Amino acid sequence: MADQVISSSGWKKWLESVGDQTVFLSRFFRNVFRGGFEWSEFVRQCYEIGYRSLTLVGITSFIMGLVLILQLRPTLVEFGAESMLPHTLSVSVIREIGPVITAIICAGKIASSIGAELGSMKVTEQIDAMEVSGANPVQYLVVTRILATSFMVPLLAMLGDVISLFGGYFALNFTDDISFTLYFTKCVAALDFTDYMPALIKTIFFGFAIGFVGCYKGYTSDKGTESVGIAANSAVVTASLWIFFIDMMAVQITNLLYY
Repeated sequence: MADQVISSSGWKKWLESVGDQTVFLSRFFRNVFRGGFEWSEFVRQCYEIGYRSLTLVGITSFIMGLVLILQLRPTLVEFGAESMLPHTLSVSVIREIGPVITAIICAGKIASSIGAELGSMKVTEQIDAMEVSGANPVQYLVVTRILATSFMVPLLAMLGDVISLFGGYFALNFTDDISFTLYFTKCVAALDFTDYMPALIKTIFFGFAIGFVGCYKGYTSDKGTESVGIAANSAVVTASLWIFFIDMMAVQITNLLYY
């Protein structure tokens, strides 16, 4: 009996959470198309989200490309296919590894930052003060951040992909002598439209999920200093799960459309 009560309570909380997120999402879409868009705040968020995350994404992507080449080379050499290293690296990075790793990095840095920032504003009643003064906190705080993440995460992913290929080039030159032009010619020749477009589209959804989760967790956090840390931590975990779920769905849809 007690287990049934706990199970019922868990389902009730989950359904309430889904309902709250649906309402929050509808508020976002209503305010996107409302007049008076906060362009200055949007540009500031693009700078905070994009430029301040570029160093971390760049270093991680470079190391990722370098490590992939070092890991792939012994296996391909064993089969006499070391000439396929640029091809293998470019396809794996552009299609899957680059977008997902960049999104996970952004989830850890950006979602937690947004969740903590909006959570602290909720605790200190700054959001309530904006509502009382007649301002629109959803349009100013939520819409700008979600749109900024939806715009900047794809750019970060593309830059990360290029940096990963550079890392692969340096790693390949540790053991083999290959020209810069030949290496990137092989990388580009291995790719086509069906590699670029799905990767770009899913990074837009990655960015939207990161921004939405961070804003929702922070904006709806309970009042109290402890809730700020909970909002930041919950934003990272939930955004990471959404990234993997979106990636799984994107792979299935891509396979149905192109294969």
